[in-house]
Amino acid sequence: MKILKDKSISDVQGFKTAGIAAGFKKSGKKDLALIYSEKKAVSAGTFTTNKVKAAPVILNMEYIKNENTQAIIVNSGQANACTGEAGFEDAKVISKITADELGLNEKEVLQASTGVIGVSIPMDIMKNGIKNVCALKSNEGGKNTVEAIMTTDTKTKEITVEILLGGKKVLISGIAKGSGMIKPNMATMLSFVVTDANISKAMLNKVVKASVKDSYNMISVDGDTSTNDMMICIANGAAQNELIDSENEEFIIFKEALDFVNKELAKKMARDGEGATKLIEVEVVNAKDLESAKMCAMSVVSSNLVKAALFGSDPNWGRIVCAVGYSGADFDPNKVDVQFKSLVGEIKVFENGMNIYFNEEKASKILEQEKIVIYVNLNEGEYAAKAWGCDLTYKYVKINGEYRT
Repeated sequence: MKILKDKSISDVQGFKTAGIAAGFKKSGKKDLALIYSEKKAVSAGTFTTNKVKAAPVILNMEYIKNENTQAIIVNSGQANACTGEAGFEDAKVISKITADELGLNEKEVLQASTGVIGVSIPMDIMKNGIKNVCALKSNEGGKNTVEAIMTTDTKTKEITVEILLGGKKVLISGIAKGSGMIKPNMATMLSFVVTDANISKAMLNKVVKASVKDSYNMISVDGDTSTNDMMICIANGAAQNELIDSENEEFIIFKEALDFVNKELAKKMARDGEGATKLIEVEVVNAKDLESAKMCAMSVVSSNLVKAALFGSDPNWGRIVCAVGYSGADFDPNKVDVQFKSLVGEIKVFENGMNIYFNEEKASKILEQEKIVIYVNLNEGEYAAKAWGCDLTYKYVKINGEYRT
């Protein structure tokens, strides 16, 4: 697998994209994006587990059952969540207008909205914006597209990789947005991945659902699960590799690459958490079972006390052990070890369920780095899991205290 640093989603065979400033944001920044496949394509996705679901999510959960998907239209600024029947009707109109502009069936158009909850889509702006963004779609629109889906993000999030399937070059490219209200199953995040791989809808659905569990569902910025969020993958078969319709060797190669793309996008979201200064990786090893490993990792990375301590570079292992303890995982507290790691070194701070002497100054230096690993060894089995998050800073409170104003 090769990471292609100079490529974007619009470089994948058969895809054209665009991003424009349609007028949804008062700032004048880009706020409407289009992803379009020139060929018939299959899609798969996962959606927020929040019982309160935005209109685009509800519509997509139905439309994604369609055999073909050829476009995704995304606006940022208004979430179209908690907008009642009128909001749902607006969502249907958005897909219909986009479909008409592209010569598609409306069920071949998925959509996403992100922004303030409870605010309806200004449909006059949307209708004009759809016409403009469809007219501007191109093989060079990737940069504009990823910028147009951002809200409180401070950085764009994208990655493209190349693999070989049956001797054919295949690209997998993804973009994402997400900074706050993030603790998936799913969270305030949107992720769109496109590929020219030739894969059946059934296999794409299988690989996407498996991949999401170990990537987006293992990040936490602030513990909140949002109303709008989704991950959608579209495959158009333009690479002309032999159809992947079973869990064969080609399927495994594709899955490994998709896992890499999704995990990298997930980590980029965690690092860009609102106000964040550090990326936190929690690695739990030697658990009795996979579920226990995941529960421990997510509990630690979601703890506001842990996140605040790491903001201050405080090696307070007690907060970590506490989070492991209330995770619900099956483990023996008397066997637990904890270490801190970063580029400048590593240090054990807790062993066999007990406090040990360690150099506090060295530990603090380790925690001052931009990427920190909290290594938790349960010493119980052979299962492991990783989760990602960020520190909790003063700026997070400021951003969310002023979000609507």
